[in-house]
This record gives sequence, structure tokens and C-alpha cells, in this order.
Amino acid sequence: MTATASAPPPFRVRATASLPRLALVLAALLATLFTAAAPATAHAALTASDPKDGAVVATAPAQVTLSFSEEVAMGDDSIRVMDPQGKRVDTGELRNMCSGSVIRYGTALHSGLPDGTYTVAWQAVSADSHPVSGAFTFSVGAPSATSVSLSAQKVGGGPVGIAYGIARYAAYAGFTVLVGASAFILLCWRRGSAERPLQKLVVRGWVTLTAATLAMLVLRTPYTGSGTFADAFDLDGLKAVLETKTGASFVSRLLLLGAAALFIAVLFGAYARRQKNAGAQTPEEAKDTGDLAFGLGIGGTVVAAGIAATWALAEHASTGIQTGIAMPADILHLLAVATWLGGLAALLVALRTAADIERSAVQRFSRVAFTSVLVLTATGVYQSWRQLGSWSALTGTSYGRLLLIKVALVAVLVAVASFSRKWTAKLADTVVEERAAEPAVVGAGNDVSRETSTGSTPAERAEGTGPAEPAKAAEPTEPVDPKRAAQLARQAAAREKALENQVRDADPGRSGLRRSVLAEAAVAVVLLAVTTVLTGTEPGRALEQEAGRGSAATAVPDRAIKITLPYDTGGQNGKGSVRVELDPGRVGANTLHLWADGADGKPADLPEIKISFTLPAQEIGPLPVTPDRAAPGHWTASGVQLPLAGEWRIDVTVRTSDIDQTTVQKNVKIG
Repeated sequence: MTATASAPPPFRVRATASLPRLALVLAALLATLFTAAAPATAHAALTASDPKDGAVVATAPAQVTLSFSEEVAMGDDSIRVMDPQGKRVDTGELRNMCSGSVIRYGTALHSGLPDGTYTVAWQAVSADSHPVSGAFTFSVGAPSATSVSLSAQKVGGGPVGIAYGIARYAAYAGFTVLVGASAFILLCWRRGSAERPLQKLVVRGWVTLTAATLAMLVLRTPYTGSGTFADAFDLDGLKAVLETKTGASFVSRLLLLGAAALFIAVLFGAYARRQKNAGAQTPEEAKDTGDLAFGLGIGGTVVAAGIAATWALAEHASTGIQTGIAMPADILHLLAVATWLGGLAALLVALRTAADIERSAVQRFSRVAFTSVLVLTATGVYQSWRQLGSWSALTGTSYGRLLLIKVALVAVLVAVASFSRKWTAKLADTVVEERAAEPAVVGAGNDVSRETSTGSTPAERAEGTGPAEPAKAAEPTEPVDPKRAAQLARQAAAREKALENQVRDADPGRSGLRRSVLAEAAVAVVLLAVTTVLTGTEPGRALEQEAGRGSAATAVPDRAIKITLPYDTGGQNGKGSVRVELDPGRVGANTLHLWADGADGKPADLPEIKISFTLPAQEIGPLPVTPDRAAPGHWTASGVQLPLAGEWRIDVTVRTSDIDQTTVQKNVKIG
């Protein structure tokens, strides 16, 4: 007699408490695949300011204004203007000067400001929910030394940023498990709704997503502001967060998770009970069960899509070009990844703990996973195109090269999955055979423990979870030692577990499939590492790619930075080199010297030479500097202000005739 889908086998593997946790951790690692379609390219950037970066104005301006590339959220303390001594000289009142497609904010300055160099520090929250910040300087009358020292910690960083990032990835992991494992049960193995390990997996996914969402809601104020955990208890800050698009998405997600809790209760309650009795149902009862499954599928899809939309409508897909296409594509992308990877986690649990999963269930998951990969590929290609902007960026940028590596890993993952399909074809249809009933002796002497006709095991009877034993006539018995009874129950459970593992592992197809699925997980972990690097890599933009970018020079404290840049404008006498010296090469005021040499090594008295400084990591610059001609082939400028430490890019524009000019670059580290 064999066990079929309608008649569960008598030998069942007891779920280990740690396995669902391991599956949840695996899903947490793999869930960062979600973020691949949303790199830092969508963050708002400072496009202009008044006064301009590094400008020297004759009289103090009445206000400072900032223009951004996309919508941002700012508060009264988002723009700070400080004098050379570090004292704030702005009124602290934010002015909204947006008009149409122009995104501009400003703050008024106190009157009667003296001459000197002023530092403007700003921070905002992009429309994609990520905080951005930066700083620049301008001078009144003439540049001066400044004692302003800004924090090196970037907004959204530090311990609060780490905690927020952990919560963010945990939310993706919970979503992956909740959606993927539920889809696996409804689409592939409906009898799995009665399996305790799968039930625990889904519930833990729900708990993880709910807890992570609450954590992000509480940490949102310090994450986008001060960076201190104490501000998490600021009720005014929490109220302000709830009024933002991100706060509304968190609240919407929590409401949808309430609906998801109802879905889980029905799936593991009424539906699971019907699946247990599927073999004994009448046609009418079978039809009702099918209708319930259909309703759960429709309702679950709506809830899952709604939860996915809380990311799409509040983050990267909601900004940039073609948002009307990008947001639905992002929802499909999230659902496809969750169905694939969350289903893979559920399959691992099923293969490890259930001896009676049918080959047809694994085959159905294979088809579901294949469809998910197709959707994932289509939406991922579209989202990558939005971020790259051109085909040349695939090979011409670090982001593009990492993306190619990721695509290669996805191809490897699909190839490994094909081996899983082959093992699925070899999976036995009948994996458990009923054995002849015989007493199982687990003790010595008169202590005998048997598996009764009711199907309960000694361990189950000791725990009170097995079926009740038939009533027996009262007969005199000797008192039973509780310790001895517990020992016998443990022995019976160990023997039963070993026997069921032996039955489960007797099918070579099952063992091979389990190894193949584990190999898929291993490749996915490597894919995770590449994706994590990809999400923190500066985006590829064709217009930002320029040849000849040099490697960074290391700044030595209190020593001038000296670099040499060869140039070729293409015209007559267009070849030569420029020597740049920045003294002392640190944050604050610096003295700049430039020397131009021709191809013959003699000073080249160029018609024009310009230089600018950019700090890409903080989105500062370019800060233009116009040096004065000191001698033939020699230019100089004093009071060159570099407000923050980091890797600065120096751009030198050389013009050798009215039509021949070029720009050369090199990065230097400013300490």
C-alpha cells in the first residue's frame, strides 16, 4: 500500500524548530535582490544655488536659494548658513520657492553680514525616500579663513542608518517569505497548508515584515535628521513622518498586513482542515474547497500586490522618467522575486521535513519559478535601462559592469535550476510505503511502548498531541516513574525520526533534488553579494563618462598636493602638461598654483585655463575657480575653499586657441 496525496502516509517527519529560522535567514539574504532595480541614481541632486558654489559677491545676499533635480522634502532646519566662526547667520525659516518644474528652496540671512567666507550646509529627503545632504561655500567681499567643521557622518548613515538598513532588508525578507511560501502552498502543494513547518515559515515572514515596518516608522525621524536614536521617541517628528509619502506607505503597509493576517488565519484554519480530509470529501465539499482556494488566491494576490505597491509608490520607481510604467513594473518585479525565492525557501523546508511531498508538487513549483524568472528578467531589464541611460554605460561604468556580472550569475542560477528539473523528473511518485504493523519495543523488561492502531506515537501521547487511545478495562498497574516515562518517550521519538528519515532518503531523486536546490541557494548568495555592491555603486550615466580620469592621489597632512595632467587639444601646439599644486591640501582655505608646459618642456602661455573641484560622494560642486595669471605659464589663486573631506575630482580646462580646448581630470584625497 502506498501513500498518495489523498491518503497521508503513517510515517511523518517531526519538524525541527531551527529549520524555519534557517529558511527565513536564507530568504533575508536573498531578498536584497529586490534592491537591484533601485540604485542610488534616483536620489535628488543639487543643480544650482544662489550664490553659486565658490562665488565671491560684493555685498551680502539677502537669502540663499538651492535648486534640485527632483522634488525633495525639507524642514525649517534643512538649510544652515554659517559665518567663518561657525555661527549661524540664517533666520531658520524655510522658503518654498517651487514653481512648475522648478524645485527651489531658500532661507533668509540676517542683515549686515561682514566680509568673509560662509558655509552652506543642507539636507533633504528625496522623492524616492532617501536622505541627501551636501555643503558649499561662498564669500562676501573676499575669501577668508573659516573654522567651520561639519560632521563627516553623512545623513542617513551611522548607527541609525545601519539599524534602518537592517530593518529595510528584514522587511524585504519578510515579504519574500510571506508571499513566496503562501504562493507555494496555493499553487504547488495545497496539502502543505496543514504542515506545521510551512505554517511557521509563513507566520514568521508576516511577523518579520510587520516588525521591520514598525521599526522603520519609528526610526524614520532620526534616519532623515539628527542620526541619534533618542529622536525616535520624538512624537512631533513621528507626526511629521506620518504626513510624508513614506510615512503614508508605512501605515498603508501595516493596514494591508492586517488583511494578510486574516488570509493566514483562513489558509491555516478552515482551508488546512479541509485539505486534511480531502480524500474523504463529497463532490460538493470538494467544490467548496476549490472555491475557497480560488478566493484565497485572488485575495492573497491583491494583498501581496498592495504591499509591493507600498514600495513602488514611495521609492525609486515613483521618480524619474516613465513613472506610469515604472511603478507597475516594479510591483511585478517584487512579486516575481518573492514568488521565486520565497517559494524556494518553502521547497527547502518541504524537502527537509515532509516525506510525502509529491513529484507533481515540485514540478508545479518548477513551472511557477520559470514564469517568475521570465517576469523578473523583463522588468529587471526595463528598470536597468532606466538607471543606465545608454548601452555604452554597460561596459563604460562600474555600475554597468557589475550589472553584467549579476546577469551572468542569474544565468548560472537558471542553469542550476535546470538540474533541479531533471532531478524532479526522477523523483519517485510513491515515497513512503506502509509497513506491517508490529510492536516497537523501546524499553526493557515489562516496559513496552507500541504504536497503536490509532496512529499515535509514544512521543505524541507523552506530549498530548496524538489521537486518544481506546478505552481499556481497569486493571491494577504499578506506579510509573515520570522520568522513566519521559526517557521512553524520547527513545520512541528518536527511533521514529530515524526510521522516517531513512524512508524519506530512500528515494535518490529526492536526495539529488535537495542537493540541487541547495546549490541554487549557494549561487543566490553570491548573487546577493554582487547585488549589494551594485546598490551602493554610483549610477552609470553616458553624459558623465569622460576619458582620462586619473586615480586618486593620497593627501599628506600639511603638505601640498602636487599632480601633473597631460593634455592634447588637437590643434597646433596643442600638446603639453599642466602641473597643479594645492597647498596645504586639506579642508578649508588652500592656495592654488598651476603651471602649463608645452611639448618642448617650456612654459606655455595659454589663452585661458580654468579649474573646478567636485566631491561626487556628497554631491558638492563643481566649485569653479578662476586663477590669476602670475607669469607666463603660471597661474595662481588664494582662498580656495574645500568644505568637506573626501575624494575630490579636479577638472582643468585648457584652451590653446580660439577653438581648441580640452578638459583633463584627476581625483585627490582631501583630509
